[in-house]
Amino acid sequence: MFQPKYPDSPTPPPAHTHAPTDPAPVRRGLPALSADQKTVVAVLVGGVVLTALLAAVAVTAVSVAIAAVVLRSLLREHNRR
Repeated sequence: MFQPKYPDSPTPPPAHTHAPTDPAPVRRGLPALSADQKTVVAVLVGGVVLTALLAAVAVTAVSVAIAAVVLRSLLREHNRR
């Protein structure tokens, strides 16, 4: 009952043959970059400056949020009186 039923005649083999594929292309490496010391220093300084600006924005956002919570609390207390 639960055994598979096979067809009476087997299927014929495929008529086409597989053609050999072309060999994979040779991967070339990236060209060598000639970065002098001034370029490296400029990139590092730029990264440090951008990181400092991002930290300043984050600190400012946190301080503004705290100030807003404090002011809301003070105004709520003032309106209750």
